[in-house]
Amino acid sequence: MGRIKKKGEAGNAKNYITRTQAVKKLQISLPDFRKLCIWKGIFPREPRNRKKASKSSTASTTFYYAKDIQFLLHEPLLHKFREQKALEKKISKALGRGDVSDASRLERNAARPEKTGKPRYTLDHVIRDRYPTFVDALRDLDDCLSMLFLFANLPSTSTVPAKMIARCERLCLEFEHYLITSQSLRKSFLSIKGIYYQARIQGEDILWLVPYKFNQRVVGDVDFRIMGTFVEFYMTLLGFVNFRLYTSAGLKYPPKFDQSKDDEAAELGAFKLEGNHAAATVAPEPAQLTSGDSAAQPDPKTQAEVNKLIRQMKDTGVESDQTDAIVDKEESTDAIDKFEPAAPGGDPLPQPSYSGNEPGSLFANCTVYLSRETPRQPLELILRAFGCKRVGWDSVLGEGAYTTNEHDPSITHQIVDRPVIQAAMDQDADGEDNQTSQKLAPNQRIPGRIYVQPQWVWDSINDEELKQPNEYVPGAQLPPHLSPFVQNTQGAYDPTLPLKDQELEGEALDDSDGDEEVEDEDEEDDSLAVKKPKVAANGMDVDASDDEDDEADDGSFGGFSGNEESDGGEDEEDESESEELRNQQELEAELSGKPVKQTEVDSRAKKLEAKKQLARKAKEEAEDIDRAKGMLSKKKRKLFEQMQYTNNKKSAEDLKLRQKRRKLEKQKAKAAA
Repeated sequence: MGRIKKKGEAGNAKNYITRTQAVKKLQISLPDFRKLCIWKGIFPREPRNRKKASKSSTASTTFYYAKDIQFLLHEPLLHKFREQKALEKKISKALGRGDVSDASRLERNAARPEKTGKPRYTLDHVIRDRYPTFVDALRDLDDCLSMLFLFANLPSTSTVPAKMIARCERLCLEFEHYLITSQSLRKSFLSIKGIYYQARIQGEDILWLVPYKFNQRVVGDVDFRIMGTFVEFYMTLLGFVNFRLYTSAGLKYPPKFDQSKDDEAAELGAFKLEGNHAAATVAPEPAQLTSGDSAAQPDPKTQAEVNKLIRQMKDTGVESDQTDAIVDKEESTDAIDKFEPAAPGGDPLPQPSYSGNEPGSLFANCTVYLSRETPRQPLELILRAFGCKRVGWDSVLGEGAYTTNEHDPSITHQIVDRPVIQAAMDQDADGEDNQTSQKLAPNQRIPGRIYVQPQWVWDSINDEELKQPNEYVPGAQLPPHLSPFVQNTQGAYDPTLPLKDQELEGEALDDSDGDEEVEDEDEEDDSLAVKKPKVAANGMDVDASDDEDDEADDGSFGGFSGNEESDGGEDEEDESESEELRNQQELEAELSGKPVKQTEVDSRAKKLEAKKQLARKAKEEAEDIDRAKGMLSKKKRKLFEQMQYTNNKKSAEDLKLRQKRRKLEKQKAKAAA
């Protein structure tokens, strides 16, 4: 006889546990249980049978794996929570007895982060458990950076303390310093939500969002306690990641922090990096030559290199043989592989190409000055991450600039984001020094300097080349700012390609017909005396078109047609349309006294013929698809119809975008004419 199974000891009843049962089992409060689950990566589960898993008559809403809760029983943070809870009870009992001295003694032993700054617990072991390798931590860095950059821009409130904001800001600036040192930043995009950045660190692409530097309004419907739990975990994670990145780059962590410069809004300039590569990033100005006694004697390292080159040049025969062999190897490996899709209609694959300029040295030869109306923080990060070591700005924007003098002759590019002022200002008038005032006279430009708008920087780094400055001059209409993270697929709308290369044959014919109709309407509006109303006997005006329509109706009825062929009917309709067009043009030419333009009639006839061919071709393709669908099973036929519906929906969206672009191009052409 088999063993009798008791109810609730197997299956869903044993594998799942409710939240109330888990809190009782761990003997902690519900907020501490939420924190523990967030830090350990434990989230609710949905059982197959909620009635069997609940083990009670009441409906439970939240279930967890029983093994996950059993795993939490050995968590060291659990003991910290219990100790803190016991200490709070002792303090409350002492105050209830009126023993103030005992309560103050216990209060000194209690951990108060808001007062002392010392944390109650550390999450170092949690980071090591959740991310056994450094690559795992990099893959989970997207949400971490987005959350910390968000909290770094929030105002301090009772739920968001100022120390947490300062800690987030410092960690983010340390991470930006690594991006500048390693030149890991690759792309950026300006959106409505904020600025997207993408960096490649140790082969992993990391994408995060940074909000704009606006005054943030803290609303009451957001639970900052839950977000604060995530921020506490992410701060520890980013601290570990920054330490590993700095040590791998040969830098000391944490970098030296100057509080006085930070109070003056230096931000990145408040940090001083120390290590092997610190000299390339800390010194904003190029080194200056000094005349001293050391200049008279050669450098021993340089002399050793010269002696080495002289010894190598003596053996010319061996050197020539080696160079010939190297040239042969280079010629054999000079060609670049070309990737082609396996299917003829597949998506285009990115092709490798020779790149003479590294992305990190894109702005290496530029000295950029930022006007006071431009966003300094993102521009400084992008310019320095792509090789620009000389970035200056107005003193109003903060400390840490290469130069604050707008008349500095070494400046090659100036980024301006204000409209061109046409009105001349009175030089004797005393104007207020506000955010829109200029130190230079209106429309005055320094010779030899390039003036561009901020979008020039973003488009240059996304395309990995310096864009033409004439498209980004102040006051000019900027080209579209497209997302570099969207990959173009075969047949989809691509705003970078010309419209003629993307539109279908039927779209081109319809577009040309629409243009001709608009021209005909304009001609009819211009000629006022083409048609005159007839005067009836009683003196009332009668429209001539009504009488003509009645006459045409009297003689046009030829009986009901039977089951005739549709193709023949369509041909007769097209022929009648072409005949009507020809007659109409003859009447218009007779009224205006001009000869009939046979070219217009011929072109319209050709377009009608092309339309007929396209309609016939579409009809044949639809018939072929219907025949093929008849050979499919019911399941595959439904799947095919779903695919067709999705493709038609995408095609309709692409058609709307092409029509909108075609309309804009026509408006621009009319405005230019």
